Amino acid sequence: MRAEVVAMDAAHLNMEAIRKAGEILKKGGLVAFPTETVYGLGGNALDPKASQKIYAAKGRPSDNPLIVHIAEMDRLYEITREVPEKAKLLAEKCWPGPLTMILNKADIVPKETTGGLESVAVRFPSDMIAQELIKAGGGFVAAPSANTSGRPSPTMAEHVEEDLGDAIDMIIDGGQVGIGLESTIVDFTEAIPVVLRPGYISLEMLQEILGEVRMDKGLLITDASVRPKAPGMKYRHYAPKADLSIVEGPEEEVVALINRLTAQGEASGLKVGIIATDETRDYYTAGDVRSIGSREEEETIAHHLYEVLRDFDSDEVNVIYSEAFYTPRMGQAIMNRLLKAAGHKIINTEEEK
Repeated sequence: MRAEVVAMDAAHLNMEAIRKAGEILKKGGLVAFPTETVYGLGGNALDPKASQKIYAAKGRPSDNPLIVHIAEMDRLYEITREVPEKAKLLAEKCWPGPLTMILNKADIVPKETTGGLESVAVRFPSDMIAQELIKAGGGFVAAPSANTSGRPSPTMAEHVEEDLGDAIDMIIDGGQVGIGLESTIVDFTEAIPVVLRPGYISLEMLQEILGEVRMDKGLLITDASVRPKAPGMKYRHYAPKADLSIVEGPEEEVVALINRLTAQGEASGLKVGIIATDETRDYYTAGDVRSIGSREEEETIAHHLYEVLRDFDSDEVNVIYSEAFYTPRMGQAIMNRLLKAAGHKIINTEEEK
């Protein structure tokens, strides 16, 4: 059966639809909903069968933990064994918002939700639709991104419908999301907090609040034998259907090399996509050129990344070449997603000379 789609926005909440969605969650069903980061696929976090349904709908391996979403700060203590002082401080500064914290779980949280781990990932989103749905659904909603596993995360309800429309009960359409990249994940189960997934809240912002914070050394390394603590970080993610390569080097050399590779691809009968910026878009002489945003406003790059990858799927391109985006604040998060989407395929202009 096709999912029911209900449209609303934060200024005009449809409380009747939210109550209906809450009942679906309480009965073990699945509801996709907007957050400030990406759309989430929600199920009752305390119901093992609901978590299993999430894995099945996404085609996601069941050892990949789910994030438990809350909408009231004090509910954090119901699903955790302890909350370190630094975690409390970070929650005070960054919640509600695009931050997920990993803490030791209470027995009430089933291992089906945590991917078999003794820790639980928790987030308090700022999106008003998300908050009202979480409250209506019982207070604890497990929600990974609402896409088929491995595909670019959804930033619009249309993306959810495309991937999961036949696999879930309801989609709440709250329009396009604000940030466009998943939340920052910080692990508090060790003495020194560790960033397991970069996001809108940068390492520098975290260090300003907490002091010493480490970046997980394995962030840019793929090792199938390593069990993930961080939701969504073990397997290939965010990938378009076409083969994607990142071209890095000085701007003029990057543009020249992408133009050359595009000409070679088109001569071979391939349809080539190019991920450019507002600053470089007009320098490309062929191919399906898409600007991802402006380097002067790096939030625009994060906001459009998944949308552009999905647009190339719709255009049925065969190969994609992307510029690299080592921007000052969000570059780490943007490149983390782009590298995973490309399967870590990087072309360096120096090596191509």
